[in-house]
Amino acid sequence: MHRKTSNSVKFKKILIAPVLAFAALAGSASAYANTNPADPSKVIRTAFEAADDGFDMVKTQNFYSGWVSEVIFETLLTYDYLARPAKIIPETAEAMPEISEDGKTYTFHIKKGIYFSPDPAFKGVRRELTAEDYIYTLKRVLDPKNRSPSANFLNGKIVGLDELAAQAQKTGHFDYQTPIAGLQAPDRYTLKVVLNAKDYNFLNVVAYSAFGAVAHEAIDAYGQQTAQHPVGTGPYMLDKYVPRSKIVLVANPEYRGFTWDFKPSGDAIDKQIIKDMQGKRMPQVGRVEISIIEENQSRWLAFQGKQIDFDKIPELAALSVLDGDKLKPEYAEQGIQLQRIVEAGITYTVLNMKDPVIGGYTNDKIALRRAIAMVYNNKEEATLLRNGQAVKLESIIAPGVGGYDPAYRSSIDYNPALANKLLDHFGYKRGADGYRTMPDGKPLLLKSTSNQGGINTEISELWKRGLDLIGIRTQFVVSNFADNLKAATSCELMMWGAAWNADYPEAENFMQLLYGPNSGRGNHGCYQSPAFDALYVKAMSLPLGDERNKIYLEMNRQMEADTAWVLNTGRIRSWLVRPWVKGFKKHPILHSDWQYVDVEKH
Repeated sequence: MHRKTSNSVKFKKILIAPVLAFAALAGSASAYANTNPADPSKVIRTAFEAADDGFDMVKTQNFYSGWVSEVIFETLLTYDYLARPAKIIPETAEAMPEISEDGKTYTFHIKKGIYFSPDPAFKGVRRELTAEDYIYTLKRVLDPKNRSPSANFLNGKIVGLDELAAQAQKTGHFDYQTPIAGLQAPDRYTLKVVLNAKDYNFLNVVAYSAFGAVAHEAIDAYGQQTAQHPVGTGPYMLDKYVPRSKIVLVANPEYRGFTWDFKPSGDAIDKQIIKDMQGKRMPQVGRVEISIIEENQSRWLAFQGKQIDFDKIPELAALSVLDGDKLKPEYAEQGIQLQRIVEAGITYTVLNMKDPVIGGYTNDKIALRRAIAMVYNNKEEATLLRNGQAVKLESIIAPGVGGYDPAYRSSIDYNPALANKLLDHFGYKRGADGYRTMPDGKPLLLKSTSNQGGINTEISELWKRGLDLIGIRTQFVVSNFADNLKAATSCELMMWGAAWNADYPEAENFMQLLYGPNSGRGNHGCYQSPAFDALYVKAMSLPLGDERNKIYLEMNRQMEADTAWVLNTGRIRSWLVRPWVKGFKKHPILHSDWQYVDVEKH
């Protein structure tokens, strides 16, 4: 193993490769409305700790792709910037939808005068957003050729959509022109969605970033290159793109703008934010420059050198920056703002249930996975590796999400001694070298995959220490996040350290990661438990509240019984913001802040 050291860190220079530029748009922008109030001289510089996977959100669930796509594409509904807990509000819809008495029909009225960003695909014609664009967008998610990891959000929900997808599966062609009863456009600006059954999460689904409107002309024009040529109605559009290195966004001249007018949530920070931002025409920022800097040390040095305007404190720097939950004087004196939040997300290790070594549902395979889980010290990860910037995770559901129970305790805890006894009992014998074999005498070798950067090297070392205690030989493989995500989506990785941030503030968003029919999509370990799946279906039939939450607790226990995951930590994020950035408040669901903030001259 290669040990990462921090005593002689050098800033990693970002190599600028030939870029995909969209300069052709600049010359035609003057033919458009130029309604966007953004100031080109106001620039936000920030960094991602891992690479995106392009910006066609029908084809990816990459967190960083979604971060950027939130400001390129617009959903019918979104979230209030200040409200906590998260509150759904209209985005392109004029108001919240009209819902029929049986809860199955949703009618959205789309704002008039919303236009897509200028693009050659429209041949010089201004292209207005219509209800048909949302019908096309929703259909794309179930088009079999797209193999969308977000299909689970719509499977079985909309009248006629699954049948249309099934027909496409047979013929090899998805007919977008075929009308279905579940997606109707009575007029240019009205969208009617008819569900097969009442769905208590449907408003959350509508606000999910994968359902931001796209135009069929742009998809037709760019085909397989759509991920590098996103065209939406949001406040920004892609200007330059160096895959895995640099992303530059500029103001979409067709964006209509909005007036900053959010109500305080009761958080202490809201008063100052409102004072700084109330009544401004938004967005103010005209350009967003995002660098991909995977190494924590390099990203931290970039912030210290004022090369990026806000970022999370890397765990390695926490003790030198924080005094408890406050900044040390040398940072506070710079006017830096600190915002600490427990992330609405979880980190965990996927165990591949299809893998010939650790997969399967027989007692010996469950015992092997259970022993593996029992030697991962997630308390040590939280306190030592993350310098106290995390909490030991007890359940699948993230803190702050509907259905989370702070009193719940996992039935699997760190216990190497018991893990050894478990392996002995099921015939995983130690050889002369101290390492165990399979019950049939064949070699036992785990293959654990991690992402580049961050504290992943240290986490791999923590895993190795634990697995050595029970005599399991392990090969550690490091690759970039985007490639790992693709492999995991196909259930090709034996073990993979993953993270999931809430797409919407309800436990179902986490439970669907283990739902059997989502195998090959978000279910990265291909976990298929009839008991878990039956509980999932039962939970979905219940309204939000205590009865549904009790089912979620049973689902947690079922996952533990099968040991499909190893739970790691819930991260505490300490955001540092330079004093010239005004209006910043980290949202639990939305990730792109750029359209809500301002930048003063500095």
